[in-house]
Formats: sequence, C-alpha cells, structure tokens
Amino acid sequence: MTAESDEREVAVGNDEGEPGGEGSERPLGSRAPHFIRRSRALHLSWQVVVFLVGLAVVALGVVLLPLPGPGWVVIFAGMAIWATEFVWAQLVLRWTRRKVTEAAQRALDPAVRRRNIILTTVGLVIIGVLAAVYLERYGFVMPWNAS
Repeated sequence: MTAESDEREVAVGNDEGEPGGEGSERPLGSRAPHFIRRSRALHLSWQVVVFLVGLAVVALGVVLLPLPGPGWVVIFAGMAIWATEFVWAQLVLRWTRRKVTEAAQRALDPAVRRRNIILTTVGLVIIGVLAAVYLERYGFVMPWNAS
C-alpha cells in the first residue's frame, strides 16, 4: 500500500460531514457516493467517467485561452471536476486557492495599492502624451472613406 492509498482509504471511509471552520479542509480522496465506492468495478468506472469529463472541460479551456472566452475559469472548472475523485487534483486546487488568497491579500496591502495607483497613473500619462504627439504630427484620419 502506498501513502496515497492509505490517505484515500481514510478519506473514503469518512461519510459524516466535516465541521466547517476557519482553516479546516475536506479530507483527501473520493467524493463518490457510498454505493459507488462499495463496488471496485463501479468505482473504477466512475473514476474513468470523471477523468474523461474533466479532460474534456480542461481541453475546452485550453482551446478558449487564445480565443475570447473564460479559458482559465474553464480550466479550473475541469480541475474541480477532477478534484471530486483524484487526490492530485485536490492538492493542486488547494495550492492554487492558497496562492490566489495570498495574492489577493498582497494586492489589498495599502503600500502595494499606492504603488500600483502611481504606476498606473504614470503609464496613462505616458500613453496620453504619446497619443497627443501622434495626433499632432499625423492628425486623426478615419481608416475608411466617410464621404
């Protein structure tokens, strides 16, 4: 037995709801209904279906990355589908959630916000000056014939 399968057996055997609270995380392992986990063949079939559905959603997200659409959101939705059944996806989602929370806390830091506002203002001023120079030199000409 591996450490992952030991964790999995402990997590699979837990049918009671976890007390929700600050810092408490759900146990790792399958979230399949009990009647599916009871049968090895049915559970394996369930895992294959979950994997294929998650793969299709992640593939759609990858296709949406260069196209207009919520590519990253769809990819994370596929990861969430995988996380209902696979420990590795649960660990990836926990890590991602932790990093997003840390980034949000850093972004809300007053010093960082002040720096970001100053940099944004400087960037907008530079763009405005460049646009004014361009318009002064070349004027504003529509790309189509409006006559």
